[in-house]
Amino acid sequence: MTTMLSSDLPLPKIGRGKVRDIYDVDGDRLLLVTTDRISAFDVVMGETIPMKGAVLTQISAWWFDELEGVVPHHMISADTDAIVAAVPALKPHRAEILGRAMLCKRTTVFPIECVIRGYLSGSAWKEYAASGTLAGEKLKAGLVESEKLEPAIFSPATKAESGHDENITIAKMRTVVADEVAYTLESMTRAIYTLGEELAREQGIIIADTKFEFGRDKDGRIILIDEVMTPDSSRFWAVDAYKPGQPQASFDKQPLRDYLDAERRAGRWNGDAPPPPLPASVVDATSKRYLEAYRRVTGKELKI
Repeated sequence: MTTMLSSDLPLPKIGRGKVRDIYDVDGDRLLLVTTDRISAFDVVMGETIPMKGAVLTQISAWWFDELEGVVPHHMISADTDAIVAAVPALKPHRAEILGRAMLCKRTTVFPIECVIRGYLSGSAWKEYAASGTLAGEKLKAGLVESEKLEPAIFSPATKAESGHDENITIAKMRTVVADEVAYTLESMTRAIYTLGEELAREQGIIIADTKFEFGRDKDGRIILIDEVMTPDSSRFWAVDAYKPGQPQASFDKQPLRDYLDAERRAGRWNGDAPPPPLPASVVDATSKRYLEAYRRVTGKELKI
């Protein structure tokens, strides 16, 4: 399978994120193309990670299928041949988009990252350890790192074009979107996470936290968009290795983060772009982590 750093398709490109390229198909549809770009510490690496784009697209597609009847969503198809049949201009580019493209309904996107935390980890743990709060709101005393939060905490954030998103209170969220919308986004987030956490646990994966995006479609419905419970948008831990009171190993880009941390400690990288070149061993280990995440979540090997 060809790796992709950047896509170049015969459609108007209307957006480019750290990982995804967004194309305009027509007034009602978009094409999301997930490249093999990878970022860490808010810096995009120069190398690609084989199979990463396909893993992210196909995990999302698997979740969208599982969520049928739970929440409405934007996926029309993640099957390459079905996409080519629907958008004939892509026929010469089938090999490039194989497994990594998703045809989607167009929406008006809400400028909110809907984060839900089932466990106290990452930036949430750092804030709690320093001040006993999460997004400025007090949590009970005595919690330890990686502890299960019951109930899970809805912790919205503002969407940042670059750099870290900023955690905000639900009260602040209500000033960004209407009260009714804020209630719906939280309700949908909790419904998706509850199902996802339960299904993933059956496969030996804890989804410690995750984030969702939502948009309003042409009929006025609020629907789930973007990616869903992938290794890039979520913190995956192994059920059989989970031990509260300490950090947990993640099923994502941990080999990459570990390498970059070592380069920073050695004084060979200052944490800004450009990043250091990645050894082939780090690229390979990271690719295997993504494929393992797909296998664990879906219960099957990724076949493209």
